[in-house]
Amino acid sequence: MNTIKTTFWIFLFLTFYTYIGYGIILYVIIRIKRIIIQKQKQILQSETDLPEVTMLICAYNEQNIVKMKMENIGALDYPKDKLHIMWATDGSTDSTNEYLKAYPSIQITFHPERRGKTAAMNRAIPKIQTGIIIMTDANTMINPGAIKEIVRLFNDPSVGCVAGEKRVMARNNEHTAAKGEGLYWKYESTLKRWDYELYSAMGAAGELCAIRKELFDPIPEDTLLDDFILSMGMTVKGYRIAYTPYAYAFEYGSANIEEESKRKRRIAAGGLQSIWRLKNLMNPIKYPIVAFQFISHRVLRWSITPIALFTLIPLNTILVFSKAGTIYTIIWVLQIMFYAAAFGGYLSDTQGRRNRILYVPYYFMFMNINVFHGIRYLFTHKNTGVWEKVRRG
Repeated sequence: MNTIKTTFWIFLFLTFYTYIGYGIILYVIIRIKRIIIQKQKQILQSETDLPEVTMLICAYNEQNIVKMKMENIGALDYPKDKLHIMWATDGSTDSTNEYLKAYPSIQITFHPERRGKTAAMNRAIPKIQTGIIIMTDANTMINPGAIKEIVRLFNDPSVGCVAGEKRVMARNNEHTAAKGEGLYWKYESTLKRWDYELYSAMGAAGELCAIRKELFDPIPEDTLLDDFILSMGMTVKGYRIAYTPYAYAFEYGSANIEEESKRKRRIAAGGLQSIWRLKNLMNPIKYPIVAFQFISHRVLRWSITPIALFTLIPLNTILVFSKAGTIYTIIWVLQIMFYAAAFGGYLSDTQGRRNRILYVPYYFMFMNINVFHGIRYLFTHKNTGVWEKVRRG
């Protein structure tokens, strides 16, 4: 019985720490840091001092979005003679390349065989001549001041990558997959902001991130989370990942919960793959701060904690029926209430009745269940980084 009790409390601690505790500890640390260290003012660059940059868009069958994307790029507040555009089209079978020919100032690199975004990126980046590369997806639009904000952060020589903020939009109140994804990204963005304030953000989203070209190394083509591996590679080299909410990309969320599930299981699989490939970052002697951040923010969430979460109920049930104590009964009742709320959110979603309160536990459980689907995905999609496109709302 003592073994069950010990395991129960360890798993309860892991679950609380991963989803709530780390954020609390992070917030307390940075509050203390703000008191000790006064924030330095950033010197803004004049238009003449701004460096040349290249925006890289890796695309597959994006003919319907080319015009909107190019209009968005045209509206960016950055000197046009210092902003270069490259599209890397990977195996596109529609008219993406034909549509892009309407813009003679851009550079296009095309490969007839679809090999995935990582392969397209590996092929395109060596051809870029500028020192800063800004990567964005074809279906995401960025705010006008994004590039100037990104360039400003690169004034810090310790920054090797800049992560922009991802914002998810819902077309209407019925678009619950987008609402769930948007809620998650608000939470995730807060953690990234605090991570950077402590030392370094733990990864960048491919919707908007930038790197120093000199730090780029080709990535294995079977990489599932190319943006995460690319950005975290900067921390391996001793550089930091800066994070800013003032450079942001926005896109519509997944069309429905089934499409969102495809995305989540791929991310979960990529997370497990990333843990192995970045295992050296968990060395607290070589990377003392990064190891703490990486394990707390990423490793636990993608590996041990989902197992701990779903093991709590059977362990708790055994302890309750063994009359181990009142505290176990209270926690057991709270768990049952949470799972009931999650099931209620599921029923509401399937029946078209949207309940915001019930949707939070439902989406939380949905994310963790997909970690297990991700394990299966990882073993059934070996040796390929090609992803099935997710339909957006």
